[in-house]
Amino acid sequence: MPELAISSDKVGFLIEKARQFDAKDIEVDTDEGSNGVDDGMIDVLEDDGEDPVVREISGFIAALSEDEKIDLVALMRLGRGDGTIDDWDELRRDAADGNNGRTARYLLGEPLLGDLLAEGLEEFGIDWSKERTTPVN
Repeated sequence: MPELAISSDKVGFLIEKARQFDAKDIEVDTDEGSNGVDDGMIDVLEDDGEDPVVREISGFIAALSEDEKIDLVALMRLGRGDGTIDDWDELRRDAADGNNGRTARYLLGEPLLGDLLAEGLEEFGIDWSKERTTPVN
């Protein structure tokens, strides 16, 4: 079994944050002006481009080492079905070749990122939900 350069703690944190981001929808009522309580707080699920979760994810990924970023991309691709655990070295090599300094933007553009990362960890036999899911500095 290959070893990960990124801890399951860190991936678990990103899974939770990515799932918060994935729950967002496009902004539909830009001038509604009502109180959030009156409209059932529905606006908190609209993505207005100023999402603090995106900034948190981007900052967290930016602070990772290059090896951790490469593993993160490879894990997402593994979870997406681009290969199997036996193809890990190739998935990792492809992620390294495509590394252009915009890892966060690339990953945030992937629908269901949290689920794909979770599936990637499952391929390693790691249950991230039992791990601590706050960032490790």
